[in-house]
Amino acid sequence: MPATKTVLTTSRSRVLLVLAVLLATLAPTAPALAGTDAPRPSSPRGAEVVAVTRVADRQVDLSVRSQALGGRTVNVRLLTPDGWDPDARRGQHWPTLWLLHGCCGDYTSWTRMTDVARTDSLREVLVVMPEAGWNGWYSDWWNHGEGGDPAWETFHTKELRHLLERDWGAGPNRVVAGLSMGGQGALLYAARHPGMFKATAAYSGSAHPLLDSESVGRIMGFFAGQGNDPLRVWGDPVAQRAVWEAHDPYFLAKRLRSIPVYLSCGDGTTGPLDAPGATSALEADFNRQNHALAGELRRAGARHLTTNFYGPGTHGWAYWQRELHTSLPMLLGALGVEG
Repeated sequence: MPATKTVLTTSRSRVLLVLAVLLATLAPTAPALAGTDAPRPSSPRGAEVVAVTRVADRQVDLSVRSQALGGRTVNVRLLTPDGWDPDARRGQHWPTLWLLHGCCGDYTSWTRMTDVARTDSLREVLVVMPEAGWNGWYSDWWNHGEGGDPAWETFHTKELRHLLERDWGAGPNRVVAGLSMGGQGALLYAARHPGMFKATAAYSGSAHPLLDSESVGRIMGFFAGQGNDPLRVWGDPVAQRAVWEAHDPYFLAKRLRSIPVYLSCGDGTTGPLDAPGATSALEADFNRQNHALAGELRRAGARHLTTNFYGPGTHGWAYWQRELHTSLPMLLGALGVEG
C-alpha cells in the first residue's frame, strides 16, 4: 500500500503545537457538552475540539481545528448511542459506524436527508459523520505539503480517530459506509488502512474512476468544481498515474478481500423511487465501475462480498437510505451488534 503522506510542518509550527499541548495539559478540562465554547485538549496528531453544540436529541456537533487541514476548523456530527456521556463514563467506548457524505454535501447530509437519527438499530452505536469538503474526495491531495491543500485522509484516519477515541467514547471496533464520493472514501479507507474497519459499504460509489476516459473525465469535472484546479487533487491522470491508482478501489481490491464488502448501485434509468422520466448518466457510469470492482474482488478471492445492483434507479437519496438499511445487518454484524 502506498504510504499515506504526512503533513509537513515548519519548526515554528512544531513549537506552537508543543506549546498548545502543554497549555491544554495545564488547563482544566471543560465539560464536554457545556456549550459552543467548550474546547477539548489538543490531540497528539494535531487536532482539537474548539466548540461543542448539541443540535438535536442524540446529535452533537464537534467543531474541530485540524493541522492536517492547514489550521482550518470543520464540523463533525455525532449520532450518539443510548447512555453516551463521555465525561461521566470516560472508560466506556462504543462500536462506531463512520458515515461519509458525497460530493456537494456536508457533515449534515445523512441526518438531513435520511432517517438515520430515527433508526433504532443504531441506538447502541456511535455514528460519526465527518466533514470532508465539497469535493475533498477523502484524500490527502497529492501536493498538499506544498500549496496548503487539504489532507482529508490524514484528518479522518489519524487526527479525528485519535480525538474521538480519547475523548468522545469511540471504540476501536469500527465499520465505514458512504455514498457517491463517500462510497469511494469508504472503500479507500478500508483498503488503505488495513485493520481500521471491519466492514465497508458503498452506495452508488465511485468505485473505479480509472475505468475509461468517460469515468476519468467525469471525476475530473468534479475535481474542477467551485473553480478548483482539477490537478490539485490527485495530479494528472497520466503523469501521476500511481497516485490515481492508489486512490482507485479497483486497484486495491486485494486489500478488501478479507472483510465484508457491500456494493450497490442503480443503472441510471428511471427507477421506482424516481420522478417519471428521471435518468442519471452519473449513476450509469458508477454502475459500470461497481460491476468492474465486484469482478476484481471476486478474482482477488473476496470472502464476504455482497452486491445489490438493483437495475433501474438514479443517483438519489431515496436509494441511499434504502441501501443503508439493507446493508446495516452486515455492518452491525461486523461490529457484533444485533440489528
